[in-house]
Amino acid sequence: MKLIVGLGNPESRYIGTRHNIGFSAVEKIAASFGANFSKGKGKSLEAKITHRGEQVIIIKPMTYMNLSGHAVVAAMNFYKIVRNDILIICDDLNLPSGTIRLRAKGSAGGQNGLKHIIESLGSEEFARLRIGIRVDETSLTSFSSFVLGKFSENEKVVMEKILPITSDAALDFTINGIEHAMNNYNKPVT
Repeated sequence: MKLIVGLGNPESRYIGTRHNIGFSAVEKIAASFGANFSKGKGKSLEAKITHRGEQVIIIKPMTYMNLSGHAVVAAMNFYKIVRNDILIICDDLNLPSGTIRLRAKGSAGGQNGLKHIIESLGSEEFARLRIGIRVDETSLTSFSSFVLGKFSENEKVVMEKILPITSDAALDFTINGIEHAMNNYNKPVT
């Protein structure tokens, strides 16, 4: 059994924001299997799919980004899933838009959802798939305003290209593991 977690914020005002691209990614995965989200274990919404014989639990923490670790730990404990079998999908301001990056482990890199998951698990050793949201090299005056802002029309076009590839990468992880997914998907998408 695998666990895929899409990070985001739960209120409707955050729909379509850069910070909620993790939610968009897992919604795309669930929809491709005809699965719907319902109340999950702890403070999350969950969908269940079977991919090539592998059971996959997909969750969207309803705790707000900065407390995502609570929902991850609750799902891991309930389903008895180990760290090697989880994949966290989130936005990454350090990656250019049009890029996804899978890693087997690592720091939070400034992403507060990942930071809380690391604190909650007591380890950086879990897979993550980061979706680049940086649109240019100009310095930002407010990181929070940018990540909580809605995608521009041009950015939406890029995200529509990325989401199916993100879905494929996540599903590759569930069957073949993080190393295989990294080898196949760590490259610019656009």
